[in-house]
Amino acid sequence: MTEELFRQDSYLKDCQARVATVTEQGIVLDRTVFYPLGGGQAGDAGVFVLGDGRELAIADTRKCKDSEGHPTKDIAHLPAPGQEAIVASLRPGDAVTARVDWERRHKLMRFHTTTHLLCHLVPQLVNGCSITPEYARLDFNMTDPLDKDQLTQGIARLVAAAHPVQIGSITDEELDANPALVKSMSVQPPRGTGRIRTIRIGSEDLVDFQPCGGTHVANTSEIGAVIVTKIEKKSATTRRVVLGFAA
Repeated sequence: MTEELFRQDSYLKDCQARVATVTEQGIVLDRTVFYPLGGGQAGDAGVFVLGDGRELAIADTRKCKDSEGHPTKDIAHLPAPGQEAIVASLRPGDAVTARVDWERRHKLMRFHTTTHLLCHLVPQLVNGCSITPEYARLDFNMTDPLDKDQLTQGIARLVAAAHPVQIGSITDEELDANPALVKSMSVQPPRGTGRIRTIRIGSEDLVDFQPCGGTHVANTSEIGAVIVTKIEKKSATTRRVVLGFAA
């Protein structure tokens, strides 16, 4: 099982780790700062620095899957093309420094936290989500129209208010007693450990509180200038809000 260092500290840029195994799915380490694709958020990219100084570029990160296609507790780091010789030289136990592409990761953190602000501004269930370094989108289950400028102003207001963003957890039983905390219709929080990771935005003034496994900034002020670039009617009951960084 890969130790997921990013869960408690999204600001870890690198870590010392050892190769657990190399499979067709990718390189598995005993611990990692790389976030795997999930919950709508793109997987991390970056580099492994090997013990002899060679560098192995990592293009993506995914959860490993078992023979039936179910996700496991291991995380696979996908090498960029053209590095087959380096990958073939890796052996279990080899020491590496795993280093994320921080500029890319920080964009993901800023966008992901902004999607939580959108959940506050648009209090409707979410039926689709995509968070990339270039843009983010949320699909809301609703029929009423949305105003692009009004939402952009609302995001700016919450960013300027400098609300703290805190990682916490609740028990499975607490979530069962408060099912409204889950705002996604398509993605359910992972269970199995007895505790479910949560993200809380705001202290005395609660902005958002929901189960979430993604990476986030520590304060809304760190988001910067994020705007609503587009609102689309995807279906009779779906309104898509697309986010981008202001020029």
